[in-house]
Amino acid sequence: MRIIDLLREDTIIPRLSAASKNAVIDELVEKLDAAGCLHSKDDMKKAIWKREAHTSTGIGEGIAIPHAKTTAVKVPAIAFGFSQEGIDYESLDGQKAHLFFMIAATEDADEAHLETLARLSEMLMDDSFRRELMTAETRSQILEIVSRKERELQKEPTRETRHDGIKVVAVTACPTGIAHTYMAADALRKKAEELGIPIKVETNGSGGVKNQLTEQDIAEATAVIVAADKQVDMDRFAGKVVIEVPVTEGIRNAEGLLSKAIKQEGAVYQGEASYKEQIADAKFRQKEKRSPVYKHLMNGVSNMLPFVVGGGIIIAISFMFGIKAFDPNDPSFHPAAKVLMDIGGGSAFKLMIPILAGFIAMSIADRPGLAPGMVGGLLAANSGAGFLGGLIAGFLAGYLVVGLKKVFAKLPESLEGLKPMLIYPLLGILFTGLIMIYIVAEPVAGMNAALGRWLTNLGQGNAILLGIILGAMMAFDMGGPVNKA
Repeated sequence: MRIIDLLREDTIIPRLSAASKNAVIDELVEKLDAAGCLHSKDDMKKAIWKREAHTSTGIGEGIAIPHAKTTAVKVPAIAFGFSQEGIDYESLDGQKAHLFFMIAATEDADEAHLETLARLSEMLMDDSFRRELMTAETRSQILEIVSRKERELQKEPTRETRHDGIKVVAVTACPTGIAHTYMAADALRKKAEELGIPIKVETNGSGGVKNQLTEQDIAEATAVIVAADKQVDMDRFAGKVVIEVPVTEGIRNAEGLLSKAIKQEGAVYQGEASYKEQIADAKFRQKEKRSPVYKHLMNGVSNMLPFVVGGGIIIAISFMFGIKAFDPNDPSFHPAAKVLMDIGGGSAFKLMIPILAGFIAMSIADRPGLAPGMVGGLLAANSGAGFLGGLIAGFLAGYLVVGLKKVFAKLPESLEGLKPMLIYPLLGILFTGLIMIYIVAEPVAGMNAALGRWLTNLGQGNAILLGIILGAMMAFDMGGPVNKA
């Protein structure tokens, strides 16, 4: 996808009439709405102002990039406006803004779309490109300038880097993950190339983590730059010199940050976890590397546990009124016990298996796996297939969606947006549901019932043997999936 696929003549205002921040946002939103890009201009304005409330998108150098990722957007688009006089946009450098790019991203913006927006961010780092835009007279000239710069960027050669033992790694992140994340990353990469410094930048954008730093990258790094306005995984940097700044600092002061990194002018990050916890976490990560299946399984279990713990404690509190006080037909009935049981047992515990299956599938197939996994887990729970059925549903849904991704990999780019919103959920839920209902649920439910009867009978006949078996089950995986099943 190219930038001029999003920036069109009917979304360009060569000369803005607005004289204030409020007015320029209104004018650009109106332009997008008139071009048929929005479902609701009011909702779009709310989304834009929600982003502005966090940090002004006036990034300095005469540029402002108001943006939003919202269901108010019908068609992904970029609106451009130029103000000769300049507008006070609360920019970070205190200067007036002249160039305005309003980015309208759909709620389900795909990776290709986000990469296009990242390319725009990189282009805006070029002084000559900004000057050309400010002297353009017509919409067609603006489109030609953008198109030419985009072609140049794609052909730009990679500069030689020096290898004198210095390497810098960085993480960039902003609340919406659309503009500032990539602008900071591009600014750091570009300046590092100019200085001949090897760098790797991880972006925590709207499409997820890209170019993720590995343990080896971090171990080899002289220092770490974290330019972020939202939480990122920091404990992995324990023992390294870390320079933490807002994401806008990565855009405006890339050279200064790199200079600090080279000179190691920063505090050594201690991490929130204790030394023993870090060692345990490292061992756990090694275990994850050895077994992808275990990683997927633990992703489901860890997300399920809050429902188990919270729901279980609430159920236990209900027992304070009597073991059967939640039952209206029991003499010990108490309304408070029923409310607690409805919350803990009727709600939290009912969500356990769908959550387990959904997050297993999501670990395997990313976000498109979540819905098929949760539906499969709900079918397992309702059919009596239980925890084991939920495990099967999670892996089934995850790998089904992976298969669907491969099947539809060669769809035309124009249909790319249909995959996450229509194709994957429709076919993933349908196939997972059919397999669970007609193949998996009944046999697994029967096996669970048989196991339950066997353990019940064993308890009536030989309590010692039952204790040994239950103890062995718990010791086998220390509270893991066998124990829970």
